[in-house]
Amino acid sequence: MSPVIKEEYKEYSYRQAYAENPIESQVIEGYFQKEISQKAMAIKKVNKTLCAFLGVAVIVAFVSYYFAMSDELTLNKLSRQITTLNDENAELQNHLDRLKSFNNVDMKMMQHSVLAKAENVIEVSAVSSVAPVDNSIQKTASFNWAIGY
Repeated sequence: MSPVIKEEYKEYSYRQAYAENPIESQVIEGYFQKEISQKAMAIKKVNKTLCAFLGVAVIVAFVSYYFAMSDELTLNKLSRQITTLNDENAELQNHLDRLKSFNNVDMKMMQHSVLAKAENVIEVSAVSSVAPVDNSIQKTASFNWAIGY
């Protein structure tokens, strides 16, 4: 056998013997990180980036929800104020319509001279009467004119 063949045979037999009889005990004991492949590192980097984007999206969602709720509270407050103002406006409009109605009646009465002021005052002497006079005031229900023109 030539020296080159002998070395290859020794190397081959060493490999074969190692594969058949691996070393049972460790020379150095302790925790050692396993070597991470490039694919695993790339996946880990992509996962961290996606987690960061997700965290930013969640924070933006909370902030926008806060502003939306504060705007909704402001709108509810304004809605209550508008409803109150509308009710007051309706009451004032009814009162104004009633006043306009009285004013229109008064203007028509003045135009047609249905009610004229007295030109002179007639004085009469007191009459003594035999019938007793009832001085009590009779109460009647108040009457509100209808709204209109």
